[in-house]
Amino acid sequence: MEQTVAFWIAAGAATFFVGMSKGGLPMVAMMGVPILSIFIAPAAAAGLLLPMYILADVYAVWLFRGHYSARNLKILIPAAAIGIFVAFLLISRVPVEATKLVVALIGLGYLADALRKRLAGDFAACPADVPRGLFWGALAGFTSYISHAGGPPFQAYTLPQKMPKMTFAGTATITFACINWMKLPPYILAGQVTWDSLQQIAVLAPLALIGAWSGYRVTRWLPERAFFLLVNVALGLLCLKLLVEVGQAWWP
Repeated sequence: MEQTVAFWIAAGAATFFVGMSKGGLPMVAMMGVPILSIFIAPAAAAGLLLPMYILADVYAVWLFRGHYSARNLKILIPAAAIGIFVAFLLISRVPVEATKLVVALIGLGYLADALRKRLAGDFAACPADVPRGLFWGALAGFTSYISHAGGPPFQAYTLPQKMPKMTFAGTATITFACINWMKLPPYILAGQVTWDSLQQIAVLAPLALIGAWSGYRVTRWLPERAFFLLVNVALGLLCLKLLVEVGQAWWP
């Protein structure tokens, strides 16, 4: 890989955004792979960023050590492990575009239902129940492994619970930290994480940590209502981005 100045600028920006997403701002996570994909293949970009996610995860888990829903973690993490295992077995048989389409429809379906409830004046919170948690958690692990798009299923399950913003952000951070660690061995076997990428990570690592700290500070500063508005807007944009990618793949 030719390591030009432009590549390092893009890699630095992508790494910083990855860190910010781990600091509690999931809305910026979608920017990492597209930025790097200008210079390298998307699969290679995803492989380069995964160790950055894991590095930022370690710091972010410490930042959110007192803000999380233990019940959700007990449900979602084992469910995600099941989803990752199924995805590992089926990766060669499941079209990535089909997975992206399902994820986009899930996210848009949640947003449409949330809008319907708001217009109807239904502001009741849903509990963290095991059946729904197992389904959405497994789907988050599955889609995260195949197309790095575990956010919409996770949010479809957790946002209706109306947790405080710091609890929501901490639960998301810890859940996806576990998912990323579980994804690492298969990614190494697939050759997406290599010795060369690890050497690049050593250079970019400080930006991931700075990004995580910055994201945490912004999350604490944002008003509750503005935070969740941004989460919902980002979810909608991510779903539209996935639909565009599916359209470009199926109807070039």
